Amino acid sequence: MAHDIVFFLAPDDETAAATRLRGPGRAFESVTCRFIEPDSAIAEWDMYFEEPSAEVPPVEQLLGWSWPEWVTAPLNDGVEVFALPQRLTRALAGASSTEPEDLAGRWTTRLRSADGDDMTDDDLLTVLQGVARLAALAVSTGGGLYSWSF
Repeated sequence: MAHDIVFFLAPDDETAAATRLRGPGRAFESVTCRFIEPDSAIAEWDMYFEEPSAEVPPVEQLLGWSWPEWVTAPLNDGVEVFALPQRLTRALAGASSTEPEDLAGRWTTRLRSADGDDMTDDDLLTVLQGVARLAALAVSTGGGLYSWSF
């Protein structure tokens, strides 16, 4: 589980990869959260928009889903930089007002069942709404949406 996660907007993979050592910092529009697994969150969000359901998907289905790609090769320091899939970025950008609410409910249920008391204290709806705002900016500017975590 990542300690610190930053979803951020960058013009391209090269710029996003350059954040690897220090994180995105204030130079990038971003949304932060703590104590989640960003790759499984991204996969779950993508699954939700491809196959909308309020039900938590079986773990096997989530594990079999297409996971986000690294923009930098992972090293042993625990830092990861992922690119969110373009279709997910477009889906988040065009989400109705109820879709983030439904997804946040489903995501919270899954995290609570997996992590119990160790679940993040972040308001997951606020995180999703912030990431959807970044997605809308990415679509309108032609940039990409990324996740940096440690």
